[in-house]
Amino acid sequence: MREEEVHYDIAVIGGGLAGTCAAIAAARLGRRVALVNNRSVLGGNASSEIRVWVCGATAHGVHRWARETGIMGELYTENQYRNPEGNPYYWDQVVLDAVHAEPNIDLYLNTDVREVDASGPDDRREVHSCTGWMMGSERRITFHARQFLDCTGDGLLGHLAGARHRIGREARSEFGEPWAPSEADQALLGSTILFHSRDAGRPVKFVPPAYAKDLSTTPILRNRILRTGDNGCDYWWIEWGGELDTVHDNERIRDELQAVIMGVWDHIKNSGQFPDAANLTLEWVGSLPGKREYRRFLGDHVLTQQDILEQRQFEDRIAFGGWSVDLHPVQGMYAEEPGARQRYADGIFHIPLRSLYSANVTNLHFAGRNISATHIAFGATRVMATCATLGEAAGTAAALCVAEDLTPRELATERADLVRRTLLRQDASVIGLADEDPGNLARAARVTASSSLTRLAAEPTRDAPGTPYPLTRDVALLLPVDPALDTVDLLVHGAPDGRPRDLTVELWSTGRPENAVPADRLLTVTVTVPPGGPHWIPARLDYHPDTPRNAIVVFRACAGTALVLLPERTDGVLALRRKVEGDVGVDHDIPEEDGQLVLEWQARGLRRQAFAFRAAPDTRAFHPERAVGGYQRPYGGPHMWSSAREDDTRWLRLDWEAEQELTEIRLVFDDDVDEYLNNLHRHRTPYEVMPELVRDYRVQGRDADGAWQTLLTVTGNRRRHRVHALETPDGGPVRTDALRLVVDATHGARHAHVIAFKAYGA
Repeated sequence: MREEEVHYDIAVIGGGLAGTCAAIAAARLGRRVALVNNRSVLGGNASSEIRVWVCGATAHGVHRWARETGIMGELYTENQYRNPEGNPYYWDQVVLDAVHAEPNIDLYLNTDVREVDASGPDDRREVHSCTGWMMGSERRITFHARQFLDCTGDGLLGHLAGARHRIGREARSEFGEPWAPSEADQALLGSTILFHSRDAGRPVKFVPPAYAKDLSTTPILRNRILRTGDNGCDYWWIEWGGELDTVHDNERIRDELQAVIMGVWDHIKNSGQFPDAANLTLEWVGSLPGKREYRRFLGDHVLTQQDILEQRQFEDRIAFGGWSVDLHPVQGMYAEEPGARQRYADGIFHIPLRSLYSANVTNLHFAGRNISATHIAFGATRVMATCATLGEAAGTAAALCVAEDLTPRELATERADLVRRTLLRQDASVIGLADEDPGNLARAARVTASSSLTRLAAEPTRDAPGTPYPLTRDVALLLPVDPALDTVDLLVHGAPDGRPRDLTVELWSTGRPENAVPADRLLTVTVTVPPGGPHWIPARLDYHPDTPRNAIVVFRACAGTALVLLPERTDGVLALRRKVEGDVGVDHDIPEEDGQLVLEWQARGLRRQAFAFRAAPDTRAFHPERAVGGYQRPYGGPHMWSSAREDDTRWLRLDWEAEQELTEIRLVFDDDVDEYLNNLHRHRTPYEVMPELVRDYRVQGRDADGAWQTLLTVTGNRRRHRVHALETPDGGPVRTDALRLVVDATHGARHAHVIAFKAYGA
């Protein structure tokens, strides 16, 4: 056995997506980082060992423009390019490569941390080191660091350090949460093991092991649905252990879950009820339970159900989520009720930095499912893409604490502006924070472009005439309003019976700039649709808001008429349809509660399509200045520059009144954060790279003679966020009074899109 001691700025314990993103974020800020994981692969529940899909704020496409950016966004898009079929082993390599790309990270796999050296009074403890055993190598390694991150999921590091935490459900009286039980208890969400099957192309028998569960002795056959076409996370409801201790009873839980999986497969193969199962065989069965819940640490803010569903904005918000408050019966798969109860907010919700550090350990951050949240709120924050964004935020905060010699509390309460600026500079997953960084010299520049998209419309062409979309239900268009929406012309097929129809058109606000559902009705007009057609019919709206925002134009069901649906994405525009009886829900096995606007008004099934329309007057939503000092993602409008369709030169330019010394530029391109990229289960996206993403570009500086000199050229770009150092041949800063970004090609879109063009000095 070898004894070792190592020293780092930051030690990240836990190599799930939260810990991985935390380590990468801290390393990119110049800190030396140890990333310590007790398994042989990274990814935690998302790894090939457990294979849970990586869900996040999009919530299977429920929320709009909600896909994560930052490091999690990089993992999504890189996996889509390298692994469009969703191979779980290829996904492991995507995550591992992201860590290996950071020279400031030392990775310790198969290293189980089980000892912590911490001291101090109960209300102000400090972690000095932690020690892990590297299995297979017989190395006992002690990690010394200035800041520690518990990304273990179960929270063992923080527990051993004396960090305050909770296990189980809070009483309703403590936080006033409607879904909380009347009395506090130790109930948890259970654990799950998944399995995959495949068609062998010939009959395959299955002889169940002796331990296989007889499903007829359980409520499973009457309360859960078995299907031969289901695999993996389709069987998320094979869940158990909520009435036990999901850590100390882990082996018992594993045995029960595997017994049920064998029972499920025995029933599918041998009951005679599934004749199409003859050629199916088991390809993979997990050997590790995927845990949902255990310790939740106490920070300076405990996130609650009201914070989630009311979408409370925090001054120190550092990430967002969008998953429903998703809670399961404590009996899991043996429960008599449905496998889950879910409630969505009207849009994404925000998470504060004060929920990511310990209230009583002065150098401990945490990220993942163990953050400071009630059991109810945890039901929405626990999914892995959200955990990953929390990891990036916590790793960023830890790096800033080291650099500025601050405690996590001091950083959150005294320097929240520094955290915001840093996260925005990284293109992290935050919404509603504008770039106010004084270091971004582009904010003081005059911004111009070769052209900009000014006409907001979706019109049929000879190659794409569109198809009639009968108005048998209410439908809608979300449109950016900047500066006004005077008229919307609709292309409508009239009734074939020769009689005109009155079509009701309504204008609605979205209520909040991060939402994309009708919230408040502003006006109603009626337009007459002649028979036949299609006809362009004007709807006069006369909407002149004080500030740019989104609005939703609702078209009420109208028998005998039809809009024209075009198979083309229109920048800044969403097509929505209202749910009617018989529509399939997000999960067809879970009954949906009424009164959830994002489920009532669905974009799923209409993404990258639009109803034919023409809006007047011209829009300013895509003017060049939108690429400087904005929100970096849709927020009450698209917030990006878009070139005009007919523009073949496509450039965006920054001009200063005086010469600047520049050392770095950062570019943020459009990778369509409305596109759902979770391909690790059955979802598939047709694009390996989003068509809107800029592929080839040049950055030029103007010299003293007024000529443009190319500073860098990039071809084959696949990244949304690009960071480029600027230096002269002798290593000095670039001196210029103007920069120009020239877009030579996209990955297929006709418009060039730039979300942010930033420039920094020494």
